[in-house]
Amino acid sequence: MTQPVTTSSAASLPLPEGLQGIVADWSSDQRAFKNVPWGKAMMWIFLLSDTFIFSCFLISYMTVRMSTTEPWPNPSEVFALTLWGKKIPLILIAIMTFVLISSSGTMAMAVKFGYEKNRRMTFILLLITAALGATFVGMQAFEWTKLIVEEGVRPWGNPMGAAQFGSSFFMITGFHGTHVSIGVIFLIIVAVKVLRGDLDHERPGFLTGRKGNYEIVETMGLYWHFVDLVWVFIFAFFYLW
Repeated sequence: MTQPVTTSSAASLPLPEGLQGIVADWSSDQRAFKNVPWGKAMMWIFLLSDTFIFSCFLISYMTVRMSTTEPWPNPSEVFALTLWGKKIPLILIAIMTFVLISSSGTMAMAVKFGYEKNRRMTFILLLITAALGATFVGMQAFEWTKLIVEEGVRPWGNPMGAAQFGSSFFMITGFHGTHVSIGVIFLIIVAVKVLRGDLDHERPGFLTGRKGNYEIVETMGLYWHFVDLVWVFIFAFFYLW
């Protein structure tokens, strides 16, 4: 049994009942929550769940730091870089923060040009955003290498003070870095689809929405802005405290 469903073009399409109807509804990019597409709604739900996870990590970190009996390493000293014979505190972290926050600006511009259906500028800005994200991950890899090789920090130990420092650092920054890395991959995928015109011609495939609609660019923007916002909290609580 099927029921006719009225679309925006006033055409009636058959919709299967039961489990098949549910699957068809969720896989056809239907609109929900007052004309919000499913992809965008699901991204908001995912970000909400991710907020709880990062909150648990940061709250656990603060609890451990305030309850440990051993001295907590000074982040300004631990994350200092020696440049021109002088130790500059948090210089690498400051550059990483600048790079990631700048990528939010390029992402916002990509969304703007996407809704203007400017394929060239959308493609360029998505690539720039991905490049900035990859730069951030590269600098984070350098930071990890320095701490592991030069400072001897491990998830289970830390020669500079409280052992929990290593586990907190690798858990929080590693989880965030994973989010950035995944975001870079998806940004490149969306950029290629924009360049090929998949979003204009509704070519079947991964991450392709309605014909002529660049909603996937905005959905990726939601994810990327969330990742940038989380880093602001990590920067404030872990590096500045």
